[in-house]
Amino acid sequence: MRAAAPRILRFGRIPQVTELDISRQEQRVLHVLAQGGVIAPFKDPRGRIETVACITRDGFVLTDIGLALFKKLKRRHAIASRASGPYRITRRGLELVRSEADNR
Repeated sequence: MRAAAPRILRFGRIPQVTELDISRQEQRVLHVLAQGGVIAPFKDPRGRIETVACITRDGFVLTDIGLALFKKLKRRHAIASRASGPYRITRRGLELVRSEADNR
């Protein structure tokens, strides 16, 4: 008798897990992205991302993000890039971010 093959999730779907603890830095970056900010990657000549900058909707640069934090958010599917554009928040990222008061 043949063993059943493991199920493979297709089309990049991830299991629906809404309860994840994310760090304060991740929370801050996701909040900026939820308000309309973007993450702009800077690549080396080989095409690999070497640094990133988080830019708010007002044009200011958030200094809290580094390459490790960027990779962590990408691994959790909280951010994504479309058509080679800047990285923006995904629906998954919106689920992870907790609401904050806007101090304007």
